[in-house]
Amino acid sequence: MEGGIITYCDELIKKSIIEIRDFGSYPDSARPRYSDGTEAKSKYITDVKMKFNVAAGQIPISTLRPIYVNKGIEEMLWIYQDQTSALDKLEERGVTWWSPWALEDGTIGQRYGQTVKNYDIVNRTLKLLEENPFNRRSIISLWQYKDLDVPAKLPPCAFQMMFDVRRVGGTLFLDGALTQRSSDFLVAGMGINQMQYLALQMAFAKHLNMQVGTFSWNVLNLHIYDRHFVQAQELLARAGSELEPKFFLDVPDGTNFYDVSASDFVLLDYSPVKPQLKFELAE
Repeated sequence: MEGGIITYCDELIKKSIIEIRDFGSYPDSARPRYSDGTEAKSKYITDVKMKFNVAAGQIPISTLRPIYVNKGIEEMLWIYQDQTSALDKLEERGVTWWSPWALEDGTIGQRYGQTVKNYDIVNRTLKLLEENPFNRRSIISLWQYKDLDVPAKLPPCAFQMMFDVRRVGGTLFLDGALTQRSSDFLVAGMGINQMQYLALQMAFAKHLNMQVGTFSWNVLNLHIYDRHFVQAQELLARAGSELEPKFFLDVPDGTNFYDVSASDFVLLDYSPVKPQLKFELAE
């Protein structure tokens, strides 16, 4: 494959970049606009799935360019621990990338963390897993029409996480599957969203005294914007790291989910290719 491949994740990413480049489709029209007012069209493929055996050392992060995991985890904790859509709370965690979608009240509306609070999603999911680990109904869904009917600038992209439990010998493994309706592949789909929700899965597993098993990423519309294909070719030319990165949550088993912090997550042997790439973003 172009540029050679090293890690399991990089192999999957390169295959999807090539599939989008060679076989993707363009929409007839597009909502986003670049800063110069030009319509930002994206080339896309549909129904993409990537599965990682985390217990065996596979994690969903690319080494083809630096992926900043810590801020992504802070955003995840803002959603599922702080349970708010107030941007000042997110900025206290050092994350500012939601600013373009701010409403006049300083929030992003009835979205993400506010939806989690509205339906007590975290506590209900953990309670269900504690009382009946094998229930097959442990689902986090941010796609709540009552909330989506309240005007805001953007509905959730990563909107659903499902959990299932397996017993292997005397060990319980917590498996997870993240579903996204849409992913800006080169900007957020090379590890940010996936590592956020793997971190959530790890925190849940610690809370439940379980081990992390598999993590799956399912996205319906996986796209590359028309002004990002130069960067796509650069990524294909890069060989990536020779080491499989390692990622774990360094807290005792049984640690309450709400006591976990972003600094408790450890990423080792992560040596991404530099320099970082720049992407013109559309709104």
